[in-house]
Amino acid sequence: MFSYIKGPLTELWEDMIVVESGGIGWNIHVPLAVLDRLPRIGAEVKIYTSLQVREDAMTLYGFFSRQDLKMFHQLLGVSGIGPKAALGILSALRPDDLRMAILSEDAKAISQAPGIGPKTAKRVILDLKDRIRMEDVLPESFGGAAVPEANTAVSGVEGVGKDAVEALTALGYSLTESAKAVRQVEITEDMTVEAVLKASLKFLAF
Repeated sequence: MFSYIKGPLTELWEDMIVVESGGIGWNIHVPLAVLDRLPRIGAEVKIYTSLQVREDAMTLYGFFSRQDLKMFHQLLGVSGIGPKAALGILSALRPDDLRMAILSEDAKAISQAPGIGPKTAKRVILDLKDRIRMEDVLPESFGGAAVPEANTAVSGVEGVGKDAVEALTALGYSLTESAKAVRQVEITEDMTVEAVLKASLKFLAF
């Protein structure tokens, strides 16, 4: 029904914002990842929304990107996960961190979300691990640099980033830890895998 809502941010609550559009103030429930990036009151925002209809309520949930909205819908497809639980997971873990936790089968990280126990966390991993790709996680780690085509793998930024993640996991770090470290490195096109690996290890040392 709604793709997105665009307009001035008029109110800010603990887990909800109000955006005015078409003369209407829309209540939109959002995760912490959205709250942390909001502009000042009165500034224009664009929020991608999902309308969830229940017997006693119609509730809007919102995100800054279609990719994050997709993650929300993927969580709703997991047995036992409703909108509030999905929002709770995406508040405890930013979408990219959640994707990394799923890829690395890190149930402990997912179970940090309120109301999510180890069994539910494992179910999230089981249901979604085949639907999440490393490509969904790493591109944003390159500081806005264009992602090279697949045939430029080793010489391109994407290639050295992926290779560095694989090298770190081979050293015994989890995929979550490895990808987080690589995401903090400002990767340039002339960097080698060894250079990215050394820079990433500095972040893992703390």
